[in-house]
This record gives sequence, structure tokens and C-alpha cells, in this order.
Amino acid sequence: MTYAPFDLTGKVALVTGGNRGIGLGMARALAASNASLAIWGRKDAANAEAVEELSKLGTGEVKAWSVDVADEQAVIDATADTVAQMGRIDSCFANAGVGFGAASFAEMTTETWRKNMAVNLDGAFWTMREAVKHMTERAKAGDPGGSIVGVASLAAIEGASRNQAYAATKGGLISMLRAIATETARYGIRANAILPGWIATDMTQAAQDTEVFTTKVISRVPIRRWGEPDDFGGVAVYLASDASSYHTGGTFVIDGGYSIF
Repeated sequence: MTYAPFDLTGKVALVTGGNRGIGLGMARALAASNASLAIWGRKDAANAEAVEELSKLGTGEVKAWSVDVADEQAVIDATADTVAQMGRIDSCFANAGVGFGAASFAEMTTETWRKNMAVNLDGAFWTMREAVKHMTERAKAGDPGGSIVGVASLAAIEGASRNQAYAATKGGLISMLRAIATETARYGIRANAILPGWIATDMTQAAQDTEVFTTKVISRVPIRRWGEPDDFGGVAVYLASDASSYHTGGTFVIDGGYSIF
């Protein structure tokens, strides 16, 4: 018999950036565990492909919205429409992100700083704020509970040379989640961060195509391979499930052991 809390039947999960990469990897596991899914992404074609794939994996409903999380009003409107169409949001995975660096910190422009901030921190803030607002209102009406998850990065806790703007957004995300955790616990809402290491996604394609990077960096990963989006399915199901009802304020480092080697 399957451990009952990992059956997400009746639960609705929102995944931003859920049409590719780590977001899609998490969404696959959530769908296979019978959650209903709200996918937010900027590209309609990728959204449609994700809906087609995810709809075949479980018993839950899957819908997608075209949303730019860097637009506050778009996030507010999409949250309201998601709740209207799906009935509720039980877990919110603020996963949408960008990664812009520079040749050096001294050469990093204000534009680069703001491009990272707009999606990775502002977008996550608006997404999580609206989800918490919904969950809090639901709790006050007698239906407590909810899970807020932010996808940060190993860059938040290591020295990410030439990526200070990106690292700052991910460090800020962790701090924001901890503050959310302490404030919303009374409503049964928990908040946790996921910190991916070197994962094979569109964002890291240039590094994947570089033999020197693979030789010098991936060889230092104790598990000896790139991480894959599907490596995040298990933690996503755990955080969306009742099995994590007493787990809040945590940071889940998923990096194949890179940070401890």
C-alpha cells in the first residue's frame, strides 16, 4: 500500500515556470501523485505541451496560464483566476527564475541587477504573497493549511563569482521564506526553500556544452553527474503533502553532494 499522505488527490498545486526545467520535473511528480495542477509560464506553446504531458500522469486536472511573474498585476489577476477555476491553491511553488551574470562584478550593470531582481525576487514575492493571502483567508474560514515553496539556488550560500545579482535574489528568497514560515504557521501554512545545485536545464545549457566545465566542475559532484529536473519530484510531492505538515522554515539542498565535498 502506498503511503497515504503522498496521494495528493483533491489538492491543487501551483507551479510557476512549470512548463520546463525544474518546474516541469516537479510538476510531473505532483501530477503522478494525483494533484491538480496550475502551470504558469510565459510561452503558450510550452504551456500547451506541458498540459498535454501532465494530463496523462494522474487523476487531477491540469490547466495553464500565460503569466509574466515580473508583472505584479498579472500575478494578482492570475492568482484570482487560478482560484476561480481550480477552486483553491494548496501548494505554491515559486519556481520561475532567470540567471543573468557578467564578466566580472565590477562590470555588472544595474540593468543586469534589475533583470534578476524582477523575476527571481519581485516575482516570487508577489506570487507567494497572493498565495498566502488566499491560504490565510481560507484558514480563517475554517480550512487551514498550505505549503509555500521557493526554488532558490546553491548560489545563495556559496560564492557565486560573476553572479552576485542572481545570488542576492536567491539569498533574499530564503530569508523571505523563513519570515513567511514564522508568521503563517498559526494558519497551518508552512514555507520552505529548495536549493538546486548544477542541474541540466535550459539555464545551464552553455555550461553543459563546455567540456572544461564538465571536467572541472561536474567531476567534483560526488554523485558524478548533472542533476536532472526529475530529481526534484520527490521533494515536491513531500512538500505538497500532509507528510510535511510539521516541516517549515527549511532549506533542501539538492546538489548531488557538491556543497559538502
